[in-house]
Amino acid sequence: MAIASYRLIEALRETAQNLQNGAPYAWGHHGQCNCGNLAQVLTDFTETEIQAYAQTGAGEWTEIATQYCPISGMPVDMLVAKLMDAGLNPTDLHHLEYLNDKKVLQYLDGGFRWLRRNQRADAIDYFEAYANMLESKMLDAAVIEALIEVVPEPLVMSI
Repeated sequence: MAIASYRLIEALRETAQNLQNGAPYAWGHHGQCNCGNLAQVLTDFTETEIQAYAQTGAGEWTEIATQYCPISGMPVDMLVAKLMDAGLNPTDLHHLEYLNDKKVLQYLDGGFRWLRRNQRADAIDYFEAYANMLESKMLDAAVIEALIEVVPEPLVMSI
């Protein structure tokens, strides 16, 4: 599961907003698909640059992510590294491309439902749900941390 951070949450929301505002969207294009649109926000690379980098690897985003090698020096691996630096992992990229992480789908407005890949509206809903889920995780962690600070340490008595 992705590591929750303000940077990733904001990038997910910005990606949803970009898609809502008509950003190019094509599931079969590495720079315009779900991962490609998020990569544009997280890396500041253009869709054309992302497409070119991704094509130095084999397959779609799911294969690219699972074949990632941090020391290869390949442009595709540099691209994946930037996504991983934001808190994502290869499994997250797979789910993002197919819009099918059940944990994320629980956070959809109106509750759990299956989404369809290659559907702009479903991608927007998924990005927003993903941001909401990560934000909820961060808030839960903050509450737990605050409670730990409030609860006094147990008294230790020596005999």
